[in-house]
Amino acid sequence: MSTVNPQPLWQPDPERIAQARVTRFQAWPAENHGAPAEGGYAALHRWSVDELDTFWKAVTEWFDVRFSTPYARVLGDRSMPGAEWFPGATLNYAEHALRAAATRADEPALLYVDESHQPRPVTWSELRRQVASLAAELRALGVRPGDRVSGYLPNIPQAVVALLATAAVGGVWTSCAPDFGARSVLDRFQQVEPVVLFTVDGYRYGGKEHDRRDIVAELRRELPTLRAVVHIPLLGTDAPEGALEWSALTAADEEPVFEQVPFDHPLWVLYSSGTTGLPKAIVQSQGGILVEHLKQLGLHCDLGPEDRFFWYTSTGWMMWNFLVSGLLTGTTIVLYDGSPGYPDTGAQWRVAERTQATLYGTSAAYVMACRKADVHPARDFDLAKVQCVATTGSPLPPDGFRWLHDEVRHDLWIASVSGGTDVCSCFAGAVPTLPVYVGELQAPSLGTDLQSWDPSGKPLVDEVGELVVTNPMPSMPIHFWNDPDGSRYHDSYFDTYPGVWRHGDWITLTSRGSVVIHGRSDSTLNRQGVRMGSADIYEAVERLPEIKESLVIGIEQPDGGYWMPLFVHLVPGAVLDEALLSRIKQTIREQLSPRHVPDEIIEVPGVPHTLTGKRIEVPVKRLLQGTPLEKAVNPGSIDNLDLLHFYEELARKRA
Repeated sequence: MSTVNPQPLWQPDPERIAQARVTRFQAWPAENHGAPAEGGYAALHRWSVDELDTFWKAVTEWFDVRFSTPYARVLGDRSMPGAEWFPGATLNYAEHALRAAATRADEPALLYVDESHQPRPVTWSELRRQVASLAAELRALGVRPGDRVSGYLPNIPQAVVALLATAAVGGVWTSCAPDFGARSVLDRFQQVEPVVLFTVDGYRYGGKEHDRRDIVAELRRELPTLRAVVHIPLLGTDAPEGALEWSALTAADEEPVFEQVPFDHPLWVLYSSGTTGLPKAIVQSQGGILVEHLKQLGLHCDLGPEDRFFWYTSTGWMMWNFLVSGLLTGTTIVLYDGSPGYPDTGAQWRVAERTQATLYGTSAAYVMACRKADVHPARDFDLAKVQCVATTGSPLPPDGFRWLHDEVRHDLWIASVSGGTDVCSCFAGAVPTLPVYVGELQAPSLGTDLQSWDPSGKPLVDEVGELVVTNPMPSMPIHFWNDPDGSRYHDSYFDTYPGVWRHGDWITLTSRGSVVIHGRSDSTLNRQGVRMGSADIYEAVERLPEIKESLVIGIEQPDGGYWMPLFVHLVPGAVLDEALLSRIKQTIREQLSPRHVPDEIIEVPGVPHTLTGKRIEVPVKRLLQGTPLEKAVNPGSIDNLDLLHFYEELARKRA
């Protein structure tokens, strides 16, 4: 790819650079730990990966991490998997998340917004009180450090309270959104055997009420380890028999007690999308998440007490956990429970306006949907407070960068970020002191030795390679649940390059220090040795007004050939005629590469996704290679299983 020096789309002014927390942070290790005072972010990043132990020590000092017992070393063992962070240290995540209550008791910790788009505040003192009350009740129910506590909850204040109360007692939190069906939830929760389940009676989405009481009853039947079920009457119904009332558990007024746990004590379990087999149950630690999120939110996202942090997410996606960690920096977090596009496509911008969000995060797909729907955020909403719009979930196409720049504000900081559920953080993305180039992430994150490698493990610059991380990050999983010998964990990240994390994305590190993500490497399109990420194809094809969404698959054939179909889901009224076919081919030929013009373009009734909204490329590839549906995909992880029958039938016809 070309990495000639283009003009940046955005450049922070000198005042913004001087005021950024990462600038102020850099002075601290420069003064106290021998870090470079000059050279800006690039010099700080180089130092952070070369002097990993000292960097993380500086992070804990700068953010005043409270260790109730001191650590012996920063890194007891550097090997991956199995790195040992801050051995000997004890602390509590929830204690840090609630620290602002001491100085800002009556200011909002949470702003809760439903589809009425009217924000409702929960103050720091009220959040702290509810967490204290619920934590005491969890202890009374017999919840002990290491016990799992689960939530079948939408993005509401009660979910935040339940997570923090669980962490306060040393329990292990895990959650699913209530749009997940019973099978999907059980595939996750049955693995970890929770002792308490927090549930709602239903939720509101797209202007409708969705009753979930039957699903809750099924979860109770199928989770024999439950000792208690807590009912949150979001739709106003009575608690089912034997369930406890949320209001009764959060009524007391007492001081919170924070269990001091080892640094590597489990905090929560997140789940991979589980498109094949059971979802991986990914366990991350209290200390690892605490320091990683302080770095990511406090330095990279530049968040502090004066900020308001809104990310559109659900409790079934790691971005919800990341959002809750905004509390660690004293930031007010915005919880939006509702459809991203109700009552109209501009809904999220309205929430950003009404909550006066300073950092607003969303998906690249939502940005492109707004562009297609002719939404004009700056014209229709007062977004004066929004300093940064961040995107994740998939690479933000160049047109998305330009649209945000043109339609929100010319001096807008646009932060496309990339990481994963696996680390509940970002490998690369936001840096408030660096320029933004169209289609690029600003830089690798501090402490993250992000590289692009060829198949033999040679680092590449300005060339597409595998995304690898060559040193440990504190938020890497401590283990997977039910993986006693660690083999599943090892095989997920370390089987290609021993001792080095391979994430499964194609990436380019440019000679300017920026990063381009090209999509998943395990569904990469490799035509005659020229590799291209699927994201590049989607970005080009979906500019065409007739294309609602697309899916491209590359399949190695038994005879050594390569079949590359492009599946297109058309907007209502559009027809896949010869004219449209030739425009699709011409678009790919001219904008990407003649080699990547698809062999066939096939109209489909829809594109299947995981429950967190990612297109499922690999399972469709397996179906087309003749794998039976039940072996190619975990049905409970798909948003619309019926769509897969089309691809199954196509495979049958081709065979």
